[in-house]
Amino acid sequence: MDPVVFLFALLQGLIQYPPPVGDGLDEETHWRMEARAKYLEWERLRLEQQVEQLSQKKMPHLQLLAVAVLLALVLVLWIIGWKSSLRREENEEENHGANEEEVGNVAGNEDDNDGNDVVNGAALAENNNDNDVANVVQEEEEDNVDDRVGQDIMERIEGPVEDLQRVCEWITDLMDDYTIYFGHVLFDSFYPVLHRPIGVGSAFEGWSPWEQDVVYRVLIPMTPPRGHSFHLELDGEGQRHVRNFRVRVQLECTCTRQQQGENMLCFLHNPEEELRSNQDPSLLDTLCTDSYLDVQKTARWFQQLVKAIMPPLPQLQNRNLIPLPSTHSCQFKAISGGESFRIEILFGVRRGGSDIFVSSQPRETRTPSTLWPETYAVAEVKFFMHIARKAPPDSLHLRCLQLFCRLLLGTGFSNYTLKTIVMHLLNGLPVSQWRRKYFLQRMRDISVNLRCSLEEKCLNHFIIGNKRLPQEISLPLDIAAAEPPNLFHQLARCPAAHSQAMSEYQDIRRQLASVLLIGS
Repeated sequence: MDPVVFLFALLQGLIQYPPPVGDGLDEETHWRMEARAKYLEWERLRLEQQVEQLSQKKMPHLQLLAVAVLLALVLVLWIIGWKSSLRREENEEENHGANEEEVGNVAGNEDDNDGNDVVNGAALAENNNDNDVANVVQEEEEDNVDDRVGQDIMERIEGPVEDLQRVCEWITDLMDDYTIYFGHVLFDSFYPVLHRPIGVGSAFEGWSPWEQDVVYRVLIPMTPPRGHSFHLELDGEGQRHVRNFRVRVQLECTCTRQQQGENMLCFLHNPEEELRSNQDPSLLDTLCTDSYLDVQKTARWFQQLVKAIMPPLPQLQNRNLIPLPSTHSCQFKAISGGESFRIEILFGVRRGGSDIFVSSQPRETRTPSTLWPETYAVAEVKFFMHIARKAPPDSLHLRCLQLFCRLLLGTGFSNYTLKTIVMHLLNGLPVSQWRRKYFLQRMRDISVNLRCSLEEKCLNHFIIGNKRLPQEISLPLDIAAAEPPNLFHQLARCPAAHSQAMSEYQDIRRQLASVLLIGS
């Protein structure tokens, strides 16, 4: 931008919006003043850099002189604006005192003639109306400033963001094609029945951490094949904050089907020799370990299934899946039109008719391959979809989450911790409060909530025990009535970990101030 044009715009902004002054400001006002000051400081630094660059190019002396004059005008007008704001505050105090005195006069002369009462009351009302109008105008001016500051900062910090929605739709269509074909291939088998995949995780929620490889996660629900049933058993050996299940596979009597001429022998009531000779093995003999569905066997089976159908399925050859090393989940690299995407496929068994599953999601610690951890990813993605339907077009809740997660890089905080804080805020504030003009306030809220959670060493899980979830999110009774686990339980048990977390939080605060200042 040309320096002269920029300075003219900056001068106009200083004339219209002089800096607020006064003591006794609340914390939120201090936050907003600090953010604006950083924004203006950034503009000053950028202007000086442009002047320096122009000087290096041997800019004519007259133009340099004009820039110097304009810089002096900036300083003069800033001082004038500061003094005007101070005088306005003094006038408001005088008006406030005059109003109180007028109210006292009206109250003290209640027995005077009614005409004087009407005149005094009308004058008081007119004065109050003028003050109300002035306050409304001032609030509108502040909102406009906040909106421009929020827009400018978000534009400056915006990095190369991938078109998540487009890629998510492409991956969903790809997995739909595979599962439809799997349905035909596995129709008469005794392997799990695969249903339409559900996109989960940050990409399908509409945000993704910067400077990290985007992983597109899909969860494929499974139901038992004919002649089988699934029974979920809670593993009692795990810790309170981690819930693991075992999927016990049980054979069911199908003699009625056999009598009706269906091409299936009952696994319970037919001789084993006849079953081995005339029917494929049951699920217990293929993907189970000790009568429990095995996570690793299921993942290997799916990878082999994908490899097997590639040659005979020409319509999928242009939408290729290349298997990547994995154990509990299945990871693939999808290639299309010169672009490649990393896909992680999880398998899940639904808990009743709810949005809670037990899944093959890998854990950081080594666990037996027959343990299926409980996942709340489907409920969480439905929550973000609920917010998206209600949010205004300029809502920045996803950008706030994305930006703050960027600050967590190199710290011990997980993205899930920050997502939990933002979900609590989204559930407690009206969606209209996430518009662009509230960007600075919401970033402050996220920072303050993280600090308070660290100080209290407590951050409640968002799904478990939450009685304020949208109605479209269905929870099992034990989840809805449970006490929410503390995601910061480790900080409560380990003072060293808590001290480290508090230190890292201070680093995050400094980085946030830097981002708001220089926009990078």
